[in-house]
Amino acid sequence: MANVLQLDEIGNSLWQALSKQGHSPVPQLAAALKVDQSRIMAAAQEAAAGGYLTIDEVETDELVPADNAAELVRAGLPERQALRLLIDAGGEIPTGDFAKAAAAAKIAVNEIFKWGTARGWIERNKQGVRITEAGRTADAVKTYDADETLLIETNGKPVELDTVANSDRVKLLLGKRGELAKIKPRTRRSLSLTPAGLELLASGGVQLKKERNLLTPDDLRSGLWREITLRPYDVTLAAETIHPAKIHPLRKIIEQTRRAYLEMGFTEVVSPMVESSFWNFDALFQPQDHPARDMQDTFYMDEPAVTDLPQDAALVDRVRRAHEDGGDTGSEGWGYKWSPERARQVVLRTHTTASTIRALARNPNPPHKSFCIGWVCRNETMSYKHLPVFHQVDGIVIDEHASLASLLGTLETFYKKMGFKQVKFKPAFYPYTEPSVDVVVYLESRQKWIEMGGSGIFRPEVTEPLGCKHPVLAWGLGMERLAMIRYGLSDIRELYQGRIEALQEMALAQ
Repeated sequence: MANVLQLDEIGNSLWQALSKQGHSPVPQLAAALKVDQSRIMAAAQEAAAGGYLTIDEVETDELVPADNAAELVRAGLPERQALRLLIDAGGEIPTGDFAKAAAAAKIAVNEIFKWGTARGWIERNKQGVRITEAGRTADAVKTYDADETLLIETNGKPVELDTVANSDRVKLLLGKRGELAKIKPRTRRSLSLTPAGLELLASGGVQLKKERNLLTPDDLRSGLWREITLRPYDVTLAAETIHPAKIHPLRKIIEQTRRAYLEMGFTEVVSPMVESSFWNFDALFQPQDHPARDMQDTFYMDEPAVTDLPQDAALVDRVRRAHEDGGDTGSEGWGYKWSPERARQVVLRTHTTASTIRALARNPNPPHKSFCIGWVCRNETMSYKHLPVFHQVDGIVIDEHASLASLLGTLETFYKKMGFKQVKFKPAFYPYTEPSVDVVVYLESRQKWIEMGGSGIFRPEVTEPLGCKHPVLAWGLGMERLAMIRYGLSDIRELYQGRIEALQEMALAQ
């Protein structure tokens, strides 16, 4: 025999089925042979490579209804409920009255106008909202539109759109209505033997080969192993996606940050999220008339509105003097009358520096290194890069020989532990550090330098009232910013949306 082709069981069954049925869709063949479509396609691609089989592909759209789509349709979509409101009112309602009626009926007005207009049922003008003739017919006859009918008939089962009536209208009405259905692109494949394949099969050139996943002891003892072909594994075939358990990306960044600082010999400290203005502002030599203290930047508590000042009256007095005339710090201060009442105001802390400044007051003697990771609050408008509540990490180092070089070396070590290979610094200004620098890291994925946070050496007006006579290095950065860079996010809100699909797609090791 000139040409002999050995096939495994699935390949042989596929050839036999195609010889009898002719041109056949892959799903139909898979059902008939009781095997997965991926295995059918593997056998088909092998035969097609030899010129024995043809694979025809047609691009199509598949409608995948939501699980409760039929229930929503039967209950009445917002635009259909609005039709009844309009009919009961004689067909037309002033816009304001219509909005009130819709709200009372718990119907989303935006959905009514969007889909009611798309269906041609509802019109809006200066006089108000009115029902069209098409809308009267749709409601009065109690008939369903094409998409509503399809969602009820399919009862949650996917369907190819080119097989249903009025597919263009269905696509128009459901293409962007995710609560009812999703339209997904699909490739419909069908198979047929070529003349060469039919001729080879008719001539007896197709033979079944003995193929297994593994050999048994009996195969080895009997010698049958010589006639058996071990089935190869095709690693290019589609496989089930496994989603292992993962730590939330933001929590992962926080834990990596905590580990990095602990490895560097730091001690973790904590403080209340609800803080006094004394520790949040005054102890940091931030003037009481500073814009950051305004309601536009800070959340002030109503209850309790005030709290006690520290029990160490001498410390409070040294902070007061630093503000008013500089005290013993060598500074001229801010030149105003310091108010203990303002210092007693209760705020949601605006930075975790409140924690490290408390730690400095408890232990002002070197050597000492501490850090804090926690929630902070800013009265920010929520946007793609701002949240009113977010995480921040602060750190301090107290050392007799601390210098700007010490600060830069400490920060470079930290960021390299966090995976950044290139770190540089640029001059900056912060009200309670001098000198001050910003930390900038090179992000290879974007081929650009990204600013990460601020740092500096605390001014004497901050440290000396707290009893510290030595240089104190300090810095702070936002955890969410670091997480966005690490995971390639463009919107900070994605970290808190809790979308399981997005979390599943994130790499396990990153």
